[in-house]
Amino acid sequence: MRYYYFWIAAIVFVIDYVTKKIIATQMQINEMISVIGNFFIITSHRNRGAAFGILQEQRIFFIIITVVIVAGIVWYAHINRKSGKGWLLTGLGLVLGGAVGNFLDRALYGEVVDFLMFNFGSYTFPIFNVADMGICIGVACILIDTLLTPGDKKNASQREEKEQNEHEQQPI
Repeated sequence: MRYYYFWIAAIVFVIDYVTKKIIATQMQINEMISVIGNFFIITSHRNRGAAFGILQEQRIFFIIITVVIVAGIVWYAHINRKSGKGWLLTGLGLVLGGAVGNFLDRALYGEVVDFLMFNFGSYTFPIFNVADMGICIGVACILIDTLLTPGDKKNASQREEKEQNEHEQQPI
């Protein structure tokens, strides 16, 4: 089970792919289906940029960045696979699945299919998809791991102690 994060990535990718295909084939662009009144609406939308529609029409940039990020995630997950850090590896799996899901859309179609729309009174949260959820939840998991891991405090104090001992032992 040391590679479970790849299964998480695959599950996020498959759910993202299937839901985007359903929206792309069954709905017209800008068509809306109310799920919970005006609060939650399935909306067929296309995004040629990044999160919240920033950096529109930067397809090549996003493809290059995503390849670098995916390679980094795979490498980092591989070197941490035996660490027992469940939050970290789960987060990396979620981010990996989301990144690959949006990458496929950008590479094949030059745009990402978004469809989940939430309204909070007069505020409409930017429309997103399952891959975006995987990325956001994955980043939250990675942050939780960072907060829960004691970090290098122990190692830093051991280094300081070692340096102090070495300094005291040197003849003047």
